[in-house]
Amino acid sequence: MTLTLALAQTRFNVGNISANLTTIIDAACHARDVLGAEIIVFPELTILGYPAEDLLFRQHIIDAANNALYHLTEQVLGIALVVGYPEYDGQNLYNSAAVIHQGAIIANYRKRALPNYGVFDEQRYFSPGTQPCIFEFNGHFIGLTICEDIWQTGMIEENYQAGAELLISLNASPFTQGKSQEREDIIRQQLHTAPLPVIYVNQVGGQDELIFDGASFVMNQHGELVYRAADFTEQLSIIKIVNGTPLPSSLSPMLNDISSCYAALCLGIKDYVHKNGFQGALLGLSGGIDSALVLALAVDALGAEHVQGYLLPSRYTQAMSNEDALAEAHALGVYTDSIPIEPAVTAFTELLAQVLEAPSNTSHDVTAQNIQARCRGTILMAISNKQGKLLLTTGNKSEMSVGYATLYGDMAGGFAPLKDVPKLLVYALATYRNQINPVIPERVLSRPPSAELAADQKDEDSLPPYPVLDAILERYIEHEEALDTIIKAGFDADTVQHVINLVDKNEHKRRQAPPGIKITSKAFGRDRRYPISSGYRH
Repeated sequence: MTLTLALAQTRFNVGNISANLTTIIDAACHARDVLGAEIIVFPELTILGYPAEDLLFRQHIIDAANNALYHLTEQVLGIALVVGYPEYDGQNLYNSAAVIHQGAIIANYRKRALPNYGVFDEQRYFSPGTQPCIFEFNGHFIGLTICEDIWQTGMIEENYQAGAELLISLNASPFTQGKSQEREDIIRQQLHTAPLPVIYVNQVGGQDELIFDGASFVMNQHGELVYRAADFTEQLSIIKIVNGTPLPSSLSPMLNDISSCYAALCLGIKDYVHKNGFQGALLGLSGGIDSALVLALAVDALGAEHVQGYLLPSRYTQAMSNEDALAEAHALGVYTDSIPIEPAVTAFTELLAQVLEAPSNTSHDVTAQNIQARCRGTILMAISNKQGKLLLTTGNKSEMSVGYATLYGDMAGGFAPLKDVPKLLVYALATYRNQINPVIPERVLSRPPSAELAADQKDEDSLPPYPVLDAILERYIEHEEALDTIIKAGFDADTVQHVINLVDKNEHKRRQAPPGIKITSKAFGRDRRYPISSGYRH
């Protein structure tokens, strides 16, 4: 007995129900007519998109999503569809999956495990389901789960004990480093007590800060991987189940931590630009490592013809910085222009002469440096406004953590690709990109990083060396370790105290930063949320 399934690893546009419906219908018809599929499986909350956030509070949107589901029952015959949607029963809202076949909904499942940690906030919107769902299709008994369900110990076993011969899991599982391997390991572990083949379908695409990497897979009842879809790519694929066992198919290679992060950042830029209607992207080119990496990412995401770079030199900009910035742009085929900021800095300095000379708790030097950064921000935002291009900021997670950035200056912009990328990872990603073809000058990788807002300035004048800083930040931010614990791990006590103080007092800056792409286990913004006003001190 054979069953042919199609796995629809697709991208959806949150809130655009009509476009999502078209995607579903087109994929289903292709799977039926070209690939010979009997059933096609889509990701979690397919019809509305995931995460829809507070769109889920708007009743007319929920009504439209439910109407779209019934529209599917009329539009697609000859193949069964497993589709995620927000189900409203007149009282409660559920994160549900419907099975549609021959003009009818033959099964419906309500997600039972609603995640409420990290980037997830499903209990804000949904009520949990209470029952498993096993349905019969062409002689096969199939169980349904949705995303977080399958991470719960015993959920696969429960479906197995209820009579399922095959388990389908609809997912909208966001990317972080190592997530693909973690998903496979979790399911493989559970199959020790419940020998049940699993069809795992994950969505792909960027949605604001979140990246969905796809990497859908099929695992047989023995925990052996028999199919893996490509990462970060839309893909419609076929798997055959013969006598309850999925047959081996293609196994796309699993990307490593560096290559997967690079792909995630490219996808995040691409989808943010396209979904929000920008005409392309632009950024300031300093000749440093951060802007060099963002330029490469933007070109790889959008194409060189849709990216512009601007040199904004000051009296402190070294000649080699301009040379390296131009070399990067030339290697990538990007249009550049140079707009010296000295006239604007002079005008502001003269305008504020009395203020700058008055007694203050902040040194004149810091204020003057910030004026330079804010002149650059104003210029770049003006170009962005005029051209309809998205301004990409170039600050990294290490800088964002300790406030080594200027509000309304280098933080000004619409999207921050490196917001969750620590400085050491910036170097690793730049090195990886140069292995594809060299576009970032070697001098950019080897010279000490500098904001170039003062004479002979280096980052390490204000911050610990990045290997030390990043290690402390990872322990404090991602692992929530206390000061004493970090010191006991071998770090200098004064350095740890200094870094933690910087992190704690710069929450106000991070709240005003543009959204950025999440790639680590704990990103600033929707993932890590701390009060700005707090009496807590280490």
